[in-house]
Amino acid sequence: MGSPQSSPQKIAAIISRPNRPEVGEILVGLLDWLVQHGYKVIIDQESAKYTSGPEGVSQGTSKGVTQIVPRQQMASYPLALVVVLGGDGTLLAAARVTAEIDVPLLGVNLGALGFLTEVPPEALYPMLDAIAEGKATVERRSLMRCELLRDGKSHGTYLVFNDAVVSKTALARLNTYELFIDKVFVTSYRADGVIIATPTGSTAYSLSAGGPVVTPGVQALVITPVSPHSLTHRPLVVPDSSEIELLVRSEQELAYLSLDGQRGQDLRDGDRICCRRSEHEVQLFRTGNNFFQVLRTKLKWGERPV
Repeated sequence: MGSPQSSPQKIAAIISRPNRPEVGEILVGLLDWLVQHGYKVIIDQESAKYTSGPEGVSQGTSKGVTQIVPRQQMASYPLALVVVLGGDGTLLAAARVTAEIDVPLLGVNLGALGFLTEVPPEALYPMLDAIAEGKATVERRSLMRCELLRDGKSHGTYLVFNDAVVSKTALARLNTYELFIDKVFVTSYRADGVIIATPTGSTAYSLSAGGPVVTPGVQALVITPVSPHSLTHRPLVVPDSSEIELLVRSEQELAYLSLDGQRGQDLRDGDRICCRRSEHEVQLFRTGNNFFQVLRTKLKWGERPV
């Protein structure tokens, strides 16, 4: 007899936040659901820590369909779905490693704020059922491509979902940052740092530094100085077709490049950070709540008076 499946088996990936006991509780049922719905499952090493022992192995994993794969290698698989168990930081990491294969992400919120991982654990299975039935809402979010140039040579290219932050170290004094838009000089910041954010990242560090809230569908990038020495410096919104270039003038002080708050690179005087919209996007399964409803809930803006 031939195989009952007429098409290649779907592959789902699970990426988890470390040191969260809830992950182990969720994985048992999640793995069974995925296997029962025709998925082969790959999991990252953080998730694998919760799949050993009699309470951590589901009926699905006993069939040998689960494989441990490092996060950085997951994009080499033809993934149909990525389930992220954690907070927004975990989803940011998942988005960067899977962005080039255009796979939708389902973020299950085990963190505190949850702008991106908006699905609570109790809504996981209704959401999975909606995905299986083709009824789930998918939202596309832009990514930013940032390149570090030193002495005219590339020292790294990165995909960024939230923001790129150039800042001084804890012991350094204010640095100077020269801003160029499409090769045209704009201004020189004397500040603690400068944030270059996507619309998604506008509600992260940029917001706390006084930047504007930008709705996800706006094709723009936000430049926000952090504690600028001049009161006339304000956040700047530019089209995401623009190339934003930041020239670091550290004056022998130390500067640092942070990407989505999870990756870092020491900077030198004369380094340039060039950012623009990437050709890749991130797909997120959403609960159907509109963006302003999420803002009201997460930022506690309050409901409309009756």
